[in-house]
Amino acid sequence: MEKQNPVLLARGDKCATWMNALIMVANLQRVKGTIFSISLCFIATVVVAQYDNYNFRHFPQEELMPIESAYAQGLDNYASENWTDCIKFIELSLRLHRLLKDSVTYCIQNCNASHVQLQEPVMASSTGDMQIFWRILMRASCLKKCRTHFPALSLPYPRKEIMEDFDNRSPYRYMYFAHVQMDDPQKALASAHTYLQRNPEDPVMTQHMNQYKREFDLEGYLIDHEERPYEVSFLKAVTLFNSEDFSSSISHMEQALSQYLQQYSLCQAMCQGACDADLPQTKDLYPTLADAYVDALRCEVKCEENLMPNVGGYFVEKFIATMYHYLQFAYYKLNDARSAAPCASSYVLFDPEDKVMRQNMLYYQSYREQWGLDDHSFTPRVEALRYYNHTTLLKQMLAFAENYLQSDEDFLGPEEAAMEEDSDVEFEGLGDYQESILARWSQPKAKGDTGDS
Repeated sequence: MEKQNPVLLARGDKCATWMNALIMVANLQRVKGTIFSISLCFIATVVVAQYDNYNFRHFPQEELMPIESAYAQGLDNYASENWTDCIKFIELSLRLHRLLKDSVTYCIQNCNASHVQLQEPVMASSTGDMQIFWRILMRASCLKKCRTHFPALSLPYPRKEIMEDFDNRSPYRYMYFAHVQMDDPQKALASAHTYLQRNPEDPVMTQHMNQYKREFDLEGYLIDHEERPYEVSFLKAVTLFNSEDFSSSISHMEQALSQYLQQYSLCQAMCQGACDADLPQTKDLYPTLADAYVDALRCEVKCEENLMPNVGGYFVEKFIATMYHYLQFAYYKLNDARSAAPCASSYVLFDPEDKVMRQNMLYYQSYREQWGLDDHSFTPRVEALRYYNHTTLLKQMLAFAENYLQSDEDFLGPEEAAMEEDSDVEFEGLGDYQESILARWSQPKAKGDTGDS
């Protein structure tokens, strides 16, 4: 029986847009040749100086100061149009922010790993509560010791709104206008691009960037100061996929997947070490612990959103599922169904209603004997299942907490409740954990593929 080609997901408009952007960049680099490469290297050397020689273990002592103080001085100088000092202090605040994140994640991950090795002979016969508190005490002790080795962790922790500014890359917006005033278009462009990668719908910055693009040839000169390793690998993998170099594409996509999961783990660790200082303080132990834990949950749930890459002005939604789809088709093109089928199963975890991918699964099942597949071939990959279970549990826990951890007024007795005035105030959950259900975008589609399988 002749094998049929599997069906591929149709590209949505958004996907086509960022794919076209990738193709434009690749073509531009081929046309420019050596002169383009030399110019790009020169500009990159100038622009990326902000994080040159950065090392969170050897941060200059003379530069240590609270993030809020450095940021405030930068904004004060911005308001007074002292552009040199504005840039100086905002760049310092960005380095201090990176220092804080690196220090926190190092301690959290180190103590998480050490905690697995802890022996608890004294607590073997203790109750459940005692065992829990013992673990909390051991973890706290480890973190306290670790913090003494990192000066940034002894400084005042910035307020939540300040951290949100940095997560949203707001400092780069100020940096852009300051560099414009300093007549430094190269650094201004890098700041604008870095900001727009997180805020592609900002009308003012988009207008400025479009003006640059109309006047100059910029495609190879756009630098993202906060670019993460998996974004580079992903873009390279997609470019190779489009050129039908499937073997190299797989190598880069597998690397992107591994790098993304590592960054996700770092994001989770940062959430565990970044408790909101503005949480309400009470004398009750369990409500206090719950408030701190829910605050960390909200942060952890938001990691998926914060790590979505931006390509061509559009965020790649369901990013991890997208990588598995590229992998399943690339493996198929190399006649490696044993690797392709688990990738398809992994994709279905994140988008179970996708009819086209279900058809792909049926294809692999129909020709399982020809491909040499067994039941194990149709189970998701280990890291995909682990990630899916973890993110699903986080969302369920956050939903439960926001529905049931209500204020004291909700627990008044009948007599106290009768004395209270009626209230029509509706409880509103944050809902940050909900995935976007906007347009399905994305993945590679078949265009009359008649290759042998």
